[in-house]
Formats: sequence, structure tokens, C-alpha cells
Amino acid sequence: MPGWNYAEIWEVVADQIPDAPAQIHGDRTYSWREFDQRANGIARTLLDAGAVEQDKVALYLYNDPAYMETMYATFKAGLVPVNTNYRYADDELVYLWDNADAVAVVFHGSFTDHIERIRDRVPRVRTWLWVDDGSGPCPEWAQPYDDAATSHPDRVEAPWGRDGDHLYMLYTGGTTGMPKGVMWRQDDNIRNIVALGANGRYAQDPVDYDVTRELVTAPGPKSVPACPLMHGTGCMTQLIALSSGGCVITLTARHLDIDELFDTIQQHQGMTTAIVGDAFAKPMLRALDAEPDRWDLSSLFLISSSGVMFSEASKQGLLSHLPHLMIVDAFSSSEAVGMGQSISAAGVDPHTAEFSIGANTKVFDDDLHEVEPGSGQVGKVAVGGHQPIGYYKDPDKSAATFITVEGRRYSVPGDFATVEADGTITLLGRGSVCINTGGEKVFPEEVEEVLKTHPLVHDAVAVGVPDEKFGEAITALVELAPGAELDEGDVIAHVKEHLASFKAPKRVLAIDTVGRAPNGKVDYKRLRTYAEDTLGTAS
Repeated sequence: MPGWNYAEIWEVVADQIPDAPAQIHGDRTYSWREFDQRANGIARTLLDAGAVEQDKVALYLYNDPAYMETMYATFKAGLVPVNTNYRYADDELVYLWDNADAVAVVFHGSFTDHIERIRDRVPRVRTWLWVDDGSGPCPEWAQPYDDAATSHPDRVEAPWGRDGDHLYMLYTGGTTGMPKGVMWRQDDNIRNIVALGANGRYAQDPVDYDVTRELVTAPGPKSVPACPLMHGTGCMTQLIALSSGGCVITLTARHLDIDELFDTIQQHQGMTTAIVGDAFAKPMLRALDAEPDRWDLSSLFLISSSGVMFSEASKQGLLSHLPHLMIVDAFSSSEAVGMGQSISAAGVDPHTAEFSIGANTKVFDDDLHEVEPGSGQVGKVAVGGHQPIGYYKDPDKSAATFITVEGRRYSVPGDFATVEADGTITLLGRGSVCINTGGEKVFPEEVEEVLKTHPLVHDAVAVGVPDEKFGEAITALVELAPGAELDEGDVIAHVKEHLASFKAPKRVLAIDTVGRAPNGKVDYKRLRTYAEDTLGTAS
């Protein structure tokens, strides 16, 4: 049905501010006119190669202008962009592209060898667009991306047109199970995230692109994503920036480089950045502590984070250096945006894992009754409003996650929480990794947040290992601060000072790294196996 569509919004922006910067990467700057024209070239190339309405196009890319250009191209052509985790091994790539029914892949040259090994295992992929990153020549089976991008500057629209039902698909790996393709109608995504981050009028009817013309009369915010565009936090924040007439400034490093991040914000007067919790905030804080006068970050007014817990200690540390800053910690996931948020700023004192509840958010018990504020009861967080329509080709998981209560549809991604007397929610964690110890349910993230406040601990994960007496015993795996030595008893005592004794780990193991992915998540299954093997408790 008709509805908001990203291509329509961005074409209006390109007409409004054609000479303003749309993307910057190192020494390359692309104006909105160029952004639009290059997306036209990619759209025409995909259509000429035989792509049809809502065919899937995989983006196998580091942060680079080609990422958002390709998304724009797919939206123009009525196709579907599919994010690809560039850390995936061969079998994972094959699974993802096969599951998504991908017909085209846009990839950085660095991944040529990976693709060579699996190309015959993904026969649906007919089009390969090679993005030159200086790693070697374009393979004979691929087409240079830049040639395609500059091949057709005129506006492109497929015979089937565009509407709000066309999808934006976000594959999420989480911490368990195979990746799942979260299907967002563009209209729902725009009414949710763009309405929240740019202009509330996008949440309303009628659909009228004069809204964009009124909103964008001059260049918008400069956004410098620190986290990968392949993940929801990185990508959705840039969808907001572009829909506001802003500029996406991507870093050239392919790992987290705080010096480049701060240098780039200073050079281009970046206004916002997107991170993923402490995995990004702690290195940022260490750099500022070490050289507090090195960077002028006065232009930065917003840090946004979502997807994992973000400790209040890290937030307050950043605010001590940047008191003008606002930190928005969004309680959201790929399949549920807008569950709640925590805002930290000078003079504001929220607590880790406490979130003001979203307008469409409920906490339901097992019988789908609302949890009473202040009752102490644990329930699952559900968010209504404009949410995804389901998981691609997975009706069973869709039915379990996207439920209807009293005629209203909700997304229930699996987060457990309690509702405080003042209506805020305290997030406990995902039930899939909940530890059952002596009949008590313990959510790992609650324990982890306390562990990470110990001065010896840089990062931590809590898992349950088999135990004859308790069923499962809580075991902490801690990544120590540089130069620190583990004092197991002291760490356990520290947890007991802040939580009930049954939530304290029975054992604490030092580990070189907990191995967080770029989205800040950890592989609990792998770490549980490591703990079992180390302690000799495998069942």
C-alpha cells in the first residue's frame, strides 16, 4: 500500500540541497547530487541484470560510502538491501545469502578470496559488484562498482514503482541460533525511527513529501558512526541522519580506532556518533582520560547507543570530559525499536539498565497480563506501534516473537524486565541465557554490570555451568584491566556487596578477551563451553 519510502524522501533531499555533503570518507566527499546520481547508476545496473521487485541485494562491506549508496539504490529500484556480517566464515555467508534469496552481492575487494571459495554454493547470485579498496584487481566474474555507479546519473524508478510496503531487511545473529532476517516495511521503519529522530510528522498521515521539503532547507546533522553500518545501531542512525538532510562521515579504519574517531569529529565538526555500549565507550573514556586536552569535541552533542547494556559509570566518565553532551541509551533491538530509553546528561542521574518506558511498551507475564508497577514481578518486554512484520521465511519464530494481545500487535524479542513503582523498567536480560541456580533465575547481564564496576575488571560475562548441588553454578569470565592480577575472592565479595548472594559467581576465571563482536554482543554458548572445559564440569 502507499506509504513513506526512503528513496522518495532522499530524492527530495537531493533536490533541496544538491551541493551539500551527503557522505565523507577520508579525503573523499560526495554531495547530495552525487549521492543521488551514483545510487541511480547502481539501481540501473541491478535492474538491467534482471533483478525484479523485492529481490534481495547483499551488502558485504566495511563502513564505506558504497554502503549507503547501495541501500539508496535498492530503495530506488524497489529491491531489498540485506546486511552481511563481514566477520562471518564461509558456511555462515552461504547460509545467509541462501536464506535471503540474494540475487546480487556488493562487496569490498578484500573479500574476493572468501567469495571465490563459496561462489558456486550461492547459485542465485547473478550480479557481483566489486568495490575497489586497493587489495587487488577486480575478478573476472565481477563488475567494478564505480563503473556501475557512474553509468546512469538520471533518476531511476522500476516499472513496479515504490511504496511503503517495500522492505528494509536486517539480519540479526543475536547470541544463539542462525541469523534471522527481520522484515521492516519502509513505512513502519520511517514512522518509527525517522519520526523519533528527525520529525514526528513522519509518524502521521497523510504521506506528503512536502514534509521533507519543509524539514530540509539547509544541510542537516553530521553523523560519524563509530560502529559498523552492517548492524542495526549503525545503520538506523544513518537513516535518520540522511532523512534529515545530514551527512554520513565514515571512518577509514576497519577496527575501532579512537584516535581516528575523535580526529574525524574534530576535523568535520561531527555532531552525533553511534556506539554500542561499553565496548566503545570505555576506549573512548581511556583516550580522554589520557589526553583530555588533545581534541576539540565541542561540536559533538549526541552519543547514541543501543543493543547492549551501557554502564552509568562510563556515561558519567564521558560527561565529565564533555559536559555539553547528551547520551541516549536506547533499549531496542533489530526486531523491536522504541521499547525505552535512558538519557544521561549533566545533572541527570539515571542508573544502568533503568529505562523510561516507551509510549507503546508493555511488560507482560506468561499469561499476557500486564506486570503491575512496583510488584517486583518479572515479565517480558513487548512493544507495539510500527514494528517489523516478521522474520523472513520463518513463520514459527515470527509467531513466537510477534504476538497479538487484545487486538493489538506487539514485538516480544525476549528481554525480561521488572516495572518499578515510578513506571520505569529495569532490564534483566535475555531469557535464552538466563541461569537457573538452586531454583533461582539469574540474568547474566545483571551480574556482569556489577562485575564491570570492580577496579580490576575491564569486561565480564556470566554463564551457568553444570553443578550437582545447584543445577547450574554462576561462573564469571573476566577480562582484566591492563596489568591487573585476578583476586577471585575479592571479585566475588564485590558482587555480594551489590547483589543477593545467590547471584554472586561461585568461580571467577580470567580470560584474555570475552570476544565481543562489533555490535557489542558476546557468544554465551562459546564462553559457557570454555568455562565448562576449564572447570571440568561439562555434562
